[in-house]
Amino acid sequence: MNKPKIPLHAIALALGLLAGYAQAAATPDELARLGASLTPLGAEKAGNADGSIPAWDGGLKPDAAPVTANGFLGDPYAGEQPLFVITAKNLDQYRARLSEGQLAMFQRYPDSYRMPVYASHRSNAVPQAIYAAARLSAEKTRLIPSGNGLEGFAESRYYAFPIPHDGLEVVWNHITRYRGGNLRRLYVQAAPQVNGSYSLVNFEDEVAFPDKMPDLPADTAANALLYFKQQITAPARLAGNVLLVHDFLDQVKQPRMAWLYNAGQRRVRRAPQVAYDGPGTAADGLRTSDNFDMYNGAPDRYDWKLVGKKELYIPYNNFRLAAPTVKYADILEAGHTNPQLARYELHRVWVVEATLKSGERNIYAKRRFYLDEDSWQIAMSDLYDGRGQLWRVGRAMLMPYYQREVPAYAFEELNDLIAGRYIVTGLSNEEKTFVQFDLKASPADFTPSALRSTGVR
Repeated sequence: MNKPKIPLHAIALALGLLAGYAQAAATPDELARLGASLTPLGAEKAGNADGSIPAWDGGLKPDAAPVTANGFLGDPYAGEQPLFVITAKNLDQYRARLSEGQLAMFQRYPDSYRMPVYASHRSNAVPQAIYAAARLSAEKTRLIPSGNGLEGFAESRYYAFPIPHDGLEVVWNHITRYRGGNLRRLYVQAAPQVNGSYSLVNFEDEVAFPDKMPDLPADTAANALLYFKQQITAPARLAGNVLLVHDFLDQVKQPRMAWLYNAGQRRVRRAPQVAYDGPGTAADGLRTSDNFDMYNGAPDRYDWKLVGKKELYIPYNNFRLAAPTVKYADILEAGHTNPQLARYELHRVWVVEATLKSGERNIYAKRRFYLDEDSWQIAMSDLYDGRGQLWRVGRAMLMPYYQREVPAYAFEELNDLIAGRYIVTGLSNEEKTFVQFDLKASPADFTPSALRSTGVR
């Protein structure tokens, strides 16, 4: 039997694609731009043409505003007033600086949705050691031939591609961004009904990173991304259930490992569904596993396209949304969170589109992400179903933890345009403490056997 011949042009194309993913790290000329015309993380240091986006001057200092004894941040911009408020009535004059998802929110909620726009402040900063790590990444990190993992990254650990060349490298910057090291946070999740009624689910998360786990074996650390443990503490019917996740740099070669401890059954089970479009924890069907943190997990099921940069109004410096003086009832409303408490600013974003590969499965056939150039965080997402219809709109209400120089957000919100509902994850206003840093973590704390002791009611 004769074997079918593969056209030479097809072989050349395949080799070209592999070469693209195995491309070298940044060139010497590109490296020279870091810290010069570019910030140490690769953003444009200069402001925009009309000055509405200022030049980056190093971001907020750790003493930018008072911080409470239990860690809640003061608002350095508390005295500012909106420059203007975008509503469904004046939408057309701002359309060019809005995402498709934002436009859809105005169409879905014309009477209640609005966007207060404030003066722009480039407030993000990270520690000097992280800037140095990002430069090392630029020098040494490359995508493996498939694009689904990193080579030369184990030494640097943060911001894989400060000078990205394609959409996949951009999304890897979100995945590998600095999050403050090992930490614990207490927060709630809410999924309001159409009429605005809701119940809260309380979580306690712990996350640890290989460079902050001194007793992690070197061969294990080489492909490790992070270790994550999530316990539900309320309501009583769910309390004691614990999720454990081990994430890797190459999740195709070494797929995500996840376990669930069920407090009622007192059993630990493997949880392969905690990946891709598997259901999110206690999410009432309103988000997937890979919606958490705006996007997480292996990128292998999508083709990634770098659309380019745009100037858009995105959630930014949302200190008020995380203030302990603001209650959950003040934030959670029918259809969407309270827009009067939000803050939007004009910033440059990287726009990346992910299109589901032929033969692969995910409930989102296309995803469009908007990443803040200063922090590499996904600020907004537009999520499309298999018919090509815009289905869900995501927002991370960005705010830096300036006291620790950590880019972060007050909470993340995912709006279902079809169901008229949404889910919010990360609210901490009424918790006893804010994020707790410097968590001492050992590999033994993130094992299936450790789940039983964690989840005791």
